[in-house]
Amino acid sequence: MKATVHVFLKPGVLDVQGKAVENALHGLGWPSVKDARVGRVIEFDLDAADADAAKAEVKTMCEKLLANMVIESYRIDIA
Repeated sequence: MKATVHVFLKPGVLDVQGKAVENALHGLGWPSVKDARVGRVIEFDLDAADADAAKAEVKTMCEKLLANMVIESYRIDIA
């Protein structure tokens, strides 16, 4: 199964990278861009009995390594 994890800073956490992207877009002529946020996507293949088992295993991975639970949130997609 293919697992995709989307990791983003939680609302309220200052996203310096997102602010830099927003400012650059403004400078390039897109002044209507607001609240840009930058995250990361992690994709990998996973052997699991079914989608529910895969999601549970990836959730554990996120909580132990892939996301900083204090300042980040994540979304898991299993295909």
